[in-house]
Amino acid sequence: MRNKRIRVVISGRVQGVFFRAETERAAERFGVNGWVRNRRNGTVEAVFEGETQNVEDMLKWCRDGPPLSIVSSVQVTEEAFKGEFKDFTIRYTA
Repeated sequence: MRNKRIRVVISGRVQGVFFRAETERAAERFGVNGWVRNRRNGTVEAVFEGETQNVEDMLKWCRDGPPLSIVSSVQVTEEAFKGEFKDFTIRYTA
């Protein structure tokens, strides 16, 4: 079993459309740990950790987002897996 960690910054209509809450639900469904938060510049940032395939599934979900969102881009940065999260949480504006 191989683990992976990525940080994503999602742009588009991604605030005020339940993006964080739906990301939390999706992360639980895919078995991914980490966090998601709105940023002051209107983007959403998240860190996902878990089994490689689960993280890839989460990334695929982010490219579409929840029904009310319009995702224009997803910037992905791969980071060293740390295993520091026990669950997935919503954080507040950075």
